[in-house]
Amino acid sequence: MGLGLINGLPVHVLLVHVVVVLVPLAALVLISCACLPRVGRRFGLAMPVLALAALVSVPLTTEAGEWLERHVEGDPLVRRHAELGDGLLPWAVGLFVLAAAVWWVQRQAKASVPDRAAAGWVRSAPVRTAAVVLSLLMGVGSTVQVYRIGESGAKAAWHDGYSATAHPRSEG
Repeated sequence: MGLGLINGLPVHVLLVHVVVVLVPLAALVLISCACLPRVGRRFGLAMPVLALAALVSVPLTTEAGEWLERHVEGDPLVRRHAELGDGLLPWAVGLFVLAAAVWWVQRQAKASVPDRAAAGWVRSAPVRTAAVVLSLLMGVGSTVQVYRIGESGAKAAWHDGYSATAHPRSEG
């Protein structure tokens, strides 16, 4: 399947907006759900589904970016952007796995309320602390990576595409 153009625009330029929204949003939801179990209960299955959507969007955007890279002149800025872009998939996988784990642990805690012994390990401070710390690391790391990729992409796209001085408007 080739992800090339839609109505004359490179698909990468369109899909990148999905990644820029979904990955940080999934990170924010994951952190919120891990830190505040009542938020996790309200989100329920929506949290891992959101993280899965973010995960799926990453390789689609990367594939479309590789198509675009083959159709532009070789440029060190484009190569740097592509290298950084290739590094987002592990972060997206981590977000999804952690979102699914946090959802599952919170579901177990809710389901085993009558059985305090079975719920003990799920509600234990080390498990909650690990979930919060890992969520913060994964959430902040993935969001920083999205920023770095986006900034390098903007530099690659715009480094010679505008003038530092304003052009006078032609009057008709």
